[in-house]
Amino acid sequence: MPHFLVKGNYTAEGSKGLLGEGGSSRIDQARSLIESMGGSLECMYFSYGEDDIVGVCEMPDSASAAAVSLAVSSTGAVNVSLTPLITAEEIDAASGKAKDLAYRPPGS
Repeated sequence: MPHFLVKGNYTAEGSKGLLGEGGSSRIDQARSLIESMGGSLECMYFSYGEDDIVGVCEMPDSASAAAVSLAVSSTGAVNVSLTPLITAEEIDAASGKAKDLAYRPPGS
């Protein structure tokens, strides 16, 4: 199954909810949501800086990942994104295909 990087930022209201519930319940909620779409949560951490929460999950397909992202972000409590992660083998395959491509950069 494809892997995705999960990143999220809490809004002020979401942060208030997090303060009230604690982090463990939010991780459990994320796990349940991902599993309901046939995926699995490999890890999730809270952080400070650019993102409030980061993690890695497996999802059956991009549509399932997009559904999770939409469901969470539509609440307005946290803005979340799921970014596809690419394996070394997939990059090897892409590199092999790219070698045969012709591209003219702008202005050349």
